[in-house]
Amino acid sequence: MSMQVLVLNRYNGPLELTELSRPEPGAGQVLVRIAASGLNPLDTKIRAGGAAHARHPLPLVPGIDMAGVVEAVGAGVTAFRPGDEVYGMTGGVGGIQGSLAQYAAVDAALLARKPSNLSMREAAALPLAFVTAYSGIVDRARVQAGQTVLVQGGAGGVGNVAVQLARSLGAGVSATVSARDVEIVERLGVAAIDYRAQTVEQYAGAGFDVVVDTVGGATLDASFAAVKHFGHVVSALGWGTHALAPLSFREATYSGVFTLYPLLSGEGRAHLGEMLGVATRLAEAGQLVPRLDSRRFELASAGLAFDAITDGTARGKIVVDVM
Repeated sequence: MSMQVLVLNRYNGPLELTELSRPEPGAGQVLVRIAASGLNPLDTKIRAGGAAHARHPLPLVPGIDMAGVVEAVGAGVTAFRPGDEVYGMTGGVGGIQGSLAQYAAVDAALLARKPSNLSMREAAALPLAFVTAYSGIVDRARVQAGQTVLVQGGAGGVGNVAVQLARSLGAGVSATVSARDVEIVERLGVAAIDYRAQTVEQYAGAGFDVVVDTVGGATLDASFAAVKHFGHVVSALGWGTHALAPLSFREATYSGVFTLYPLLSGEGRAHLGEMLGVATRLAEAGQLVPRLDSRRFELASAGLAFDAITDGTARGKIVVDVM
């Protein structure tokens, strides 16, 4: 049997709608009929050839996040059965087939049951963003109830999820945003900070227990200046060269998050599924609501979906309807 997929044969080239053989699930794998593929800025960087750390060789099928229905299970899989609705961060890096395809055979450890109160589109918008936020806020910073948390870039894909996760843990949450996004985070019960209108010294005051950087660059430097004494800074984009003096003078600590590591290395993959299990519980409890761009795209128009990210017009996560 065959399936339709999008293939990129050269960086910055067209996404070509192609017929390929439908995969069969191997041992420990699940064959998923993909309903929706959530796109991330990282997907656009991979397409442009600017994400060497993703190690995704040409030709490639892009798409990291997905939601769909289990079609078949491979040997040894007991957690899922045909008909289950699932979601996960399952490929699109490291030579693993991505989610811009009608089917994918994926490691069952990477999947969780889709939140029953979310559509396929909404579920597909969550995996990479939630895993990144959880890895930083829970695994690295170990945020506790009553702590103060600043999320840099609180209206972005990861930031919007991070503020909701931190609030669910009982933290007092603030977020830096542009003026147009103040209402977005305030609706979530978060104190909005217009970073263009205030300096870090003005908005940080005595500092925050935990600062979550989702922007990188100069924003990570600002995060070092915004953390309180003995606080913690965590970043998913700490790739540049930064002065550590502001962090050192506060006797604060820093952690980096490399969200792709379990997919690329095979190490810790089960934890990805566990984290999404937490996301499912939060979503079903009304504590995690994905923010989607209202535009609709299909496989045939997915190039326009990528454009919506690169041209800066996306207002929420971009999702491609696959089936």
